[in-house]
Amino acid sequence: MRGSRVRFSRASRLIVDDVDITVPRGAVGALLGPNGAGKSTLLHLVAGVERADAGALALGDDDLAALRRRDRARRIALAEQEVHGAQGLRVDDVVALGRIPHQSAWASASAHDRAVVARSLVAAGAAEFADRPYDELSGGERQRVNLARALAQEPELLLLDEPTNHLDIHAQLTMLALLRRLADDGITVLAALHDLSLAAGYADHVVVLAAGRVVAAGAPGEVLTTELIREVWGVEASVLEHPRSGRPLIAFSEVTADAAPPAPAPVE
Repeated sequence: MRGSRVRFSRASRLIVDDVDITVPRGAVGALLGPNGAGKSTLLHLVAGVERADAGALALGDDDLAALRRRDRARRIALAEQEVHGAQGLRVDDVVALGRIPHQSAWASASAHDRAVVARSLVAAGAAEFADRPYDELSGGERQRVNLARALAQEPELLLLDEPTNHLDIHAQLTMLALLRRLADDGITVLAALHDLSLAAGYADHVVVLAAGRVVAAGAPGEVLTTELIREVWGVEASVLEHPRSGRPLIAFSEVTADAAPPAPAPVE
């Protein structure tokens, strides 16, 4: 997946400004940045929820803007923190919404559709509450169901907006390990994350946004430096080496003494 000079404004307010972004095929990409940096908006632009004012977004050799909405939904899935239109539905029915792009109009679910839904529920760790109402789930349980719905689309590119939000540490690590396995199976993953150490521990490629612009991109060990963390997040941090994985491990100490109050941030 790649984007070139992507620009987007809302109500005359520039939110994404000439962004260039690349996530290698079959990689776990982490989209990082402070609140309001433009992470959610960029995911929405890739997914087609919003349309860029300028620039190009491509998946392989295909211009995403040229794809029909249905074809785009067969190739790209977005797992947000809430599934819109899920009120009153059971969990398995919510996950089955992910099969709509693959079904013809008025067609009922096939045996293959039902098998994909069941497999997606298991993969996301949501099978145990498949027959419960979506409205009654906790925030963490909903996160898993939202991922299962996205997996049911059988995408080439999986986008996730804060997939570890509402999850305890065990569930966070389980979620990220699942994304790692999906990438190993050939799915390209791009997840907006807040936890820098979790991103460094699981991502192949990180993209750091600030005020709607990409300020750094590359391997976690090359990008997540003490200097960049100070500049973008306004905190002091030590970047260590994890004793088992060898990946970066980030220890925060304090807010930088000269950190200015953040400028008004664009709405994500």
